[in-house]
Amino acid sequence: MKKKRIVIALGHHALGTTLPEQKTAVAKTAKAVAGCIKENCQVVITHSNGPQVGMIHMAMAEFCRIYPEYTAAPMSVCSAMSQGYIGYDLQNGIRTALLNQGICKPVSTVLTQVVVDPYDDAFYHPAKIIGRVMNAEEAGLEERKGNHVTKVPGGYRRIVAAPKPIDIIEIESIRALLDADQAVIACGGGGIPVLSQANNLKGASAVIEKDLVAGMLADMVDADILVILTGVEKASLRYGTQQEKQLDSMSTAEARRYLEAGEFEAGSMEPKIQAAVEFIGNSAVRRAVITKLDGETIDITGQKGTVIYK
Repeated sequence: MKKKRIVIALGHHALGTTLPEQKTAVAKTAKAVAGCIKENCQVVITHSNGPQVGMIHMAMAEFCRIYPEYTAAPMSVCSAMSQGYIGYDLQNGIRTALLNQGICKPVSTVLTQVVVDPYDDAFYHPAKIIGRVMNAEEAGLEERKGNHVTKVPGGYRRIVAAPKPIDIIEIESIRALLDADQAVIACGGGGIPVLSQANNLKGASAVIEKDLVAGMLADMVDADILVILTGVEKASLRYGTQQEKQLDSMSTAEARRYLEAGEFEAGSMEPKIQAAVEFIGNSAVRRAVITKLDGETIDITGQKGTVIYK
């Protein structure tokens, strides 16, 4: 019997924020992922890195402020660092959870680069806030380096572009691991943003929306199901109002209408719905499920979440 192939996108609720929180959260998440594998599924895991990459960027910036002879780490390097240490925790947690259930299966983290378009409009209108609050002098220094800053309560913060993903460089490696029936962690934090220049890949000062990359990844590995775990049980219309309506299911046509009407919050539920629609495309068999991690289980059927279908 052919195994179902699923891509699971973990939100920050499944990972925690600080190192101790992450260790605790990952142990629970790993048991849930192992449960999917036990149910005869091939699994690819991708994950958020918002708090972690911000922490790394802040730490590296502070180090260079104290020791100016060192060069600051660019966003692409900070992204790579976050992929490495989140992947390290996840793969060890999943390996332990599998062995505790008597399953011996390799679990690997693929440091993943994602190509973006250097002419993407996002580079002309950076809006993604990162790093610590700076004073006016520090903000001026950032601008002289060619970086963008924005005014926030208490000072200034750096902003970077959030371009759309175009391609996944390591996709053949990911497919090979899946075809060998291994569990794979890839495209963490939306992947390391890179620009393709002739035969070279150059890191971009950007972050990529991880849900959009999860949808692309699911499409490129020909997954059956895309599961996006978030902080709410279901997608909703008019979220946060007295007229809020939770959605048990919707077709891609309905989802497109809701997106055009601005029913979903930008940067939150909107990219999740968009990723699901793009993944499903014209397929009559693919499904996407948006839901919340339920204890130590992941509902891939959508009984407790929102199912999106053609």
